[in-house]
Amino acid sequence: MSDKTRTEVAYEALERLPPNVVGEIIDGELYVRPHPGTVHVRAAGQVARALGPFDEEPEQEGPGGWFLLPKTELHLGGDVLVPDLVGWRRERMPEIPDVVGVELAPDWLCEVLSPSTENLDRTLKMAVYAREGVKHLWLVDPSPQTLEVYRLEGGSWLLLGTHAGSGPVRAEPFEAIPVDLAALWER
Repeated sequence: MSDKTRTEVAYEALERLPPNVVGEIIDGELYVRPHPGTVHVRAAGQVARALGPFDEEPEQEGPGGWFLLPKTELHLGGDVLVPDLVGWRRERMPEIPDVVGVELAPDWLCEVLSPSTENLDRTLKMAVYAREGVKHLWLVDPSPQTLEVYRLEGGSWLLLGTHAGSGPVRAEPFEAIPVDLAALWER
């Protein structure tokens, strides 16, 4: 079976999945997992809340300049991925397209790790994000309470820092406003 046919078959299977699971396609293979648990969802929501000022209209207060979206289906080079949060600089994507799968690679994305997603997030998905030129990646892990911040350098991920605990941190590409780590871990 050709790669294109394999991906098409996988996408047809993806469309038939029940609503209580998340499906992604990487290299023509369908990966299915249950929806994330409440701690995972809470951490993603708190990251979105902390970065909210970046998603405001340019004429409002705050740094602005970004579109930030949760759980957006990305169609990147034949792969279909659903990161926890994605962001595009408004200069690259002046308006949000009304589509099921966005084909423009984001400038930043965040994956919240859980036992069922960590291996896939750290291996295959990070490789796709690098291949597609995503410039910044955050990995949030609620269990050890860490935020890993990466920048794409020469096609590879450079770990800029691992932040732990409850203090405020300034992390690329959102250094203008500190992120309160304690809020990410609140239950």
